[in-house]
Formats: sequence, C-alpha cells, structure tokens
Amino acid sequence: MVTRVTTIESRQLQHNLEPEVAQNPQLQSVTIEAARNLSITNNTVPQVAGITPRWLLHFLPWVQVSSGTYRVNRTKVVLKQHPKVTVNNNNGFSTIAPEDLRVIPILSSLAENQALSIANSFQPEHFGLGETPVVQGQASDKFYIAIQGSLEVLTQGDRGENLRVAVLSAGDYFGEGNLFNETPSEVMVRTLTACDVLSISRSSFEQVVGQSPELLEHLRQSIAERSVLESFLNVYGEEKVALTADYQGEAAVPTSYIDYEEEPREYELSIAQSVLRVHTRVTDIYNEPIDQLREQLRLTIEGLKEQQEWEIINNPNFGLLNNVSPLMRVKPRYGPPTPDDLDEMISRVWKKPAFFLAHPQAIAAIGRECTRRGVPPATVNLFGATFLTWRGLPIVPCDKLEIKNRNGNLAGSGTTNILLVRVGEQDQGVVGLHQIGIQGEHLPSLSVRFMGIDVQALASYLLTLYFSCAVLTDDAISVLENVEVGYYHDYQYVQF
Repeated sequence: MVTRVTTIESRQLQHNLEPEVAQNPQLQSVTIEAARNLSITNNTVPQVAGITPRWLLHFLPWVQVSSGTYRVNRTKVVLKQHPKVTVNNNNGFSTIAPEDLRVIPILSSLAENQALSIANSFQPEHFGLGETPVVQGQASDKFYIAIQGSLEVLTQGDRGENLRVAVLSAGDYFGEGNLFNETPSEVMVRTLTACDVLSISRSSFEQVVGQSPELLEHLRQSIAERSVLESFLNVYGEEKVALTADYQGEAAVPTSYIDYEEEPREYELSIAQSVLRVHTRVTDIYNEPIDQLREQLRLTIEGLKEQQEWEIINNPNFGLLNNVSPLMRVKPRYGPPTPDDLDEMISRVWKKPAFFLAHPQAIAAIGRECTRRGVPPATVNLFGATFLTWRGLPIVPCDKLEIKNRNGNLAGSGTTNILLVRVGEQDQGVVGLHQIGIQGEHLPSLSVRFMGIDVQALASYLLTLYFSCAVLTDDAISVLENVEVGYYHDYQYVQF
C-alpha cells in the first residue's frame, strides 16, 4: 500500500529538517583543523624575558689569569683614604662602635676603651631643610656624623657667591677639627634635606680624653704630624718622588725611591656552577627540529652569564660597587642624576674614562634632566646598538645596578647608583678576569662536563664558569650614589 504524503505533511517535514541541514552543511573541502594535523609548524627556540644584552661583559677587556689568581701590585699608600663611619640603628637609637669610630684619622690612635667612652658621648640632633649646623666665619665647638639626609659644604667665592665644596650623606662627618681648636670655620654646612646627626661637643670630648693629659697631647701631635706628612704626598696618599727642577748652578739632586705595597691584593677567580639534568628519553626521541640538549645548555649558560654580570657589579668582595674609593664617591646635588653630577664623575675619572654604567630607569632619568635643561644627549652606535652619551661617553644600560625603593626592597621607583669606568691594564683601569683553556671548555672560561646517567635514566652535566674583576687603581672608577629615578618634571604645553 502506497502511503501518500499530503502537501501539508510535506511542508511540515521540510520545516523539521532545515535546522539539521543548517548545522551540518555538505562539506566541499577538508577542514583547516584536519589539514593542520598533516602540516609541519615552524618552532622557535625557547624565549626568555630574563636574558639581557649584558653589555658590561662586552665592554670590559678580559685578562687571562694563570692558576686562578691575579695580583695587583701598587705603590705604597702612606695615608689611606678614610671610609665612612658606620652608624648602627637599633629601635630608633643610633650608636657607633669603637672600631668604627677609629676609622676617623684624628681618632685612629685611641685605645678601644677610650674610643668607647667617646662614642657614648655622642648625642642625636635633628636639622630641618635649609638649616646651617656650621656657619662660615663663626667658631663651632661640635663634631658631627651624619645618620641620614644630605648636607652640602659651601665656601664663598671672590665675589661673595656660594661655591659648593662637597655633598655629605649618611656616614660622612665634619667639624672634627673643632674638638681641638676654636677657630672660625672656613666653610658653611647647610642641609639639603631634613637630617639626623650625631654630635659631640668639645667639652664632652675633653672630659673623656682629659682624664689622660698624655692622650690629649698625643692626639694633638698626631694631627700636626699628619698635616706635615700630607705635604709630601699626592692626592691619593702616595709619597711624591723627590726631585728638583729649573735650578741654576750645582745644586744637589735629591735622592728618592718608589716603595711598593708589602701585601698587594690578590683576586682569585670566582665561580658560578649549575648541574643540568636531562632525561635520556627526551634527548633520544624529542630532538627534531630543535636539539633539546643544546637548548637546555644554552638556557643554563644564559643564567650563568646573567649571574656573572651581577657578581661583577655587586659581589661584596670584588664587585665594582664595593671597590669604589671614598674620594671617588659622588652624591647628587638634588636627587635625580643631573648633567652637573655626570660632569663631577668625569672630573674624578678624568684619565681616559670609557663608559657610564646605569640602570635603564636611571638612563631615562638622565634623559629627563638633560631635556629639562635643553641639552638632550647625543647617541652613538656600538656593537650594533644605539646608546645615549654624555660628553662623548656612552651610557651603557645594565639592570644589575639595582633600584631600591623607599622600604629597601628591589622594585619600582627609588634610588640606584651610576658608575663611570676606565678600563684596561695599560690605562690602569678595570679588567675582567678569566682563565681560558680549562678542561671541557664550551665557551671561554666556561666548561661543560658530562657527569653520567643515574638509574632513572637522567643524564647530568656540570656547568662551571670562572671569572672575577679587578680595579687596578682607585681613580679607575667613580660612583654617583643614591640617585632618584622616579622624579618627573611638569611641563607647560602651549596650544597652537
């Protein structure tokens, strides 16, 4: 029996099938998803944001070191430059340890118990912005040690203008001569920020040392002898060569000799190591198109090289920041790094300076200050990259010069340091140290050694990098300390 479908039923059936046809249209080609399974993709090697150019390692000349030791022979320094005084802060109370007080030249001959009595006699004081603890032309009877804040030392020029002699910060001291003499001050000391200091008056000092008249006389004699000795030394504390020049007749020629340091400093190569572990199944099977072992080694080596640059700058023993002489430390006048501050650094490292080294945010701060003054820095192309310059010296970016925020953490806006470096053995500058030709060498002074395969089929490789850094003379490096990188100027825009 033939079933007849009425016109109404036919239309109803067509209506019910339309959604299904719409959802599953008849395909005329293979889908993209299916075709992609048959294709070969182009893979990149692993990308790591933490890899930096490490320009410092390119700019430093490297010296081959034998037996892992580099000895720096220097002429003898008769009077060493005094470091800052370390002030301890415990629960808001600032104190000075006796051994830290004796770094001050005029107090270096004190016994420990005598230094302790003097250290306990210091009293805290606070000065607001623009105050003058020391006034030029007036006598003062106090000796000050800065705890925190900044002060400037000024003297009057021939026309009565104020000339800046120095900028002082935490650990610096001034007025030590007031403990022995009552004479008008030749300089004025004015605060650049609110400052906390420790001070001791002449009467308090004499009360301590007055218990031993021999000690007071010994201190006065030490000061007089030091003043005489300084006339025979250069600015670095080295003894001048005795000579005569432009004389007439048969004058006697003075004799002289150059003395050396009896215990010269030796730099031993530092080490950075890591053990790379790779499953043999990975390197056997998953090795095309990118060699897995090669990439694992590359990324591990990148980490070692990043640590190498950090150590060269920050290592407490041989790092550049920790080997800057007290006379080569510069404080910014206003906080941000200004062109004047950079010029001051050049005046310290004036014998063929090579380059500045600064955090990228510090370089941006330098650019803002130069733009503010209408002296935008020029640029130079080196190693295929563009660098800002100041006075023709490239300003090299390096994120290993860390930024410390207000709480002392390493993040965001805050303060950092800027270095100016002279390089090379011939110019008595800064040199990198390494030893090439070591066993299993993969790169200069970096070895890769196969350590074996364990019971879990994990292959181990020992990566070792040997390196160090040496500052040959004190005037080879200068630092601009605690520069502010978060200050922005407000410009007035003119609408046309």
